[in-house]
Amino acid sequence: MSHPLLERHRPLLDQALATIATRGYWSAFAESPSPKAYGEEAPEAGRAAFEAHLGKAFELDQPGQCGWHTDETSPYGVALDVRYPVCDPQALVAAAQAAMPAWQALGAEGRVGICLEVLQRLNRQSFEIAHAVMMTSGQGWMMAFQAGGPHAQDRGLEAVAYAWREMSFIPAQATWEKPQGKHPALVMQKHYEIVGRGVGVVIGCATFPTWNTYPGLFAALATGNPVLLKPHSNVVLPAAITVRTIRAVLAENGLDPNLVALCLPPDRKAAQALYTHPEVRSIDYTGSNTFGQWLIDHCRQAQVYAELAGVNSIVIDSTDDYQGMLRNLAFTLSLYSGQMCTTSQALVVPAGGIETDEGHKSFEQLGEDLAGAIDKFLSKPEVAQAVLGAIQSDDTLARIDAAGSGAMGRVVLAPRSLEYAEFPRARVRTPALLACEADEAAHYAQEQFGPISFLVRARDTDAALALVEDLTRRHGALTLAIYSSREAVIEAATRVSWRAAVALSINLTGGVFVNQSAAFSDFHGTGGNPAANASYADSAFVANRFRVVQRRRHP
Repeated sequence: MSHPLLERHRPLLDQALATIATRGYWSAFAESPSPKAYGEEAPEAGRAAFEAHLGKAFELDQPGQCGWHTDETSPYGVALDVRYPVCDPQALVAAAQAAMPAWQALGAEGRVGICLEVLQRLNRQSFEIAHAVMMTSGQGWMMAFQAGGPHAQDRGLEAVAYAWREMSFIPAQATWEKPQGKHPALVMQKHYEIVGRGVGVVIGCATFPTWNTYPGLFAALATGNPVLLKPHSNVVLPAAITVRTIRAVLAENGLDPNLVALCLPPDRKAAQALYTHPEVRSIDYTGSNTFGQWLIDHCRQAQVYAELAGVNSIVIDSTDDYQGMLRNLAFTLSLYSGQMCTTSQALVVPAGGIETDEGHKSFEQLGEDLAGAIDKFLSKPEVAQAVLGAIQSDDTLARIDAAGSGAMGRVVLAPRSLEYAEFPRARVRTPALLACEADEAAHYAQEQFGPISFLVRARDTDAALALVEDLTRRHGALTLAIYSSREAVIEAATRVSWRAAVALSINLTGGVFVNQSAAFSDFHGTGGNPAANASYADSAFVANRFRVVQRRRHP
């Protein structure tokens, strides 16, 4: 029997299913923070809802509370002072397990219907969530609204659609009848039950606290699993709002809200005990290689879906639109101050320079022109503030300072601090552009997270392609790009992308950028190189989160 919430949201699910099959453009949720899309009162109501959290305790009524978390700070220098419940992870796991049977009994129809209802609720909270994302992660307002709200919700919906598609392949029951010649046929009535694997832990990151969290959160929920959402300790509010909304929808539908909980362990030992808990059967993680590898090595009881660090590269061989290429690269390297897992870091260029529609450009001239394009793009304060956002972590600030000192290569464009009138304590930095030789791999062959990129001089285009293939195979990457007016080079880059299992962008000179990923169309990560062992989203991202248990009997 279908569930009322599934029927209410059936058109949304059907469109999502159709779009993951065709991979065309579609966004379920309006990406513009326009009153026309969200209502005239939504912007101010969202701001007021965000401000109502400040300086107060964020009550969730979760089991095992043993204190309050108060360490959250803002890259914009705004006082947040929100207190979040610190709970014993073992109590949260036990409560989640107790809530799981009713969630399983609801069936795929009910679970998916409730997930769709949650996503609709979260969409109505997009302004509140956007302020929370902006003030904790350092994203600019427009990115915080889009990536923190509608785009994250799209990614969550995408995961739900894949989960529904995979679960819907399993019939609830079947009659099995085997002919026996002159004797009566053997007949069995068989039933198939979809069951979740167990408690899921979703570990949030500091820079994209919803976009990188919603896929695993909704994939685990839809397939029958409870979820403990463990946010980055300095970026908690977006996760807390999300958890509160999910718990409210669960309670409204007669379900135990402890199916989903905000998990802020009291200390590191308690956190490690959670991750290795025998009842934790899936872990979603975005972040550093060191901790990600620890999870993979030590959490053998769980399936770990990990997005780790990598070195994203661009090979610049030639171009028929030099100015368009420069503008595109300037935006790419500036967006959110390079604090994106998809931002390009190594721009590999032949030593002899490149051919363009404006004539030959030497390696040095390309560097000067790209530096000039970045400076021009960020010359207006309102543009710079909107695009750059603020620097989220102290570690990133230290890397930017090191880059500007020349410790990572010859400085082509030095980073600068910018003032932000509305937020005088905001940590705003412009990109650093450095130049180095291909054999100076110590500078560029590891992720330098933040607005730091390298012009790498290779012997020729073939050597450049070989270099980025080696970088990707050894260190991983989520994106690869090629600029070339020669089809043979583009074909060679395509083969590199296949061998290294990395998404390729070709000759981007307009309004699409290599570090952007569109839900329902782009696969975010391939799971085929060291930067990620999973993809947002494909069947593999959801199918291993549930099992099918059958029972059979003679009729």
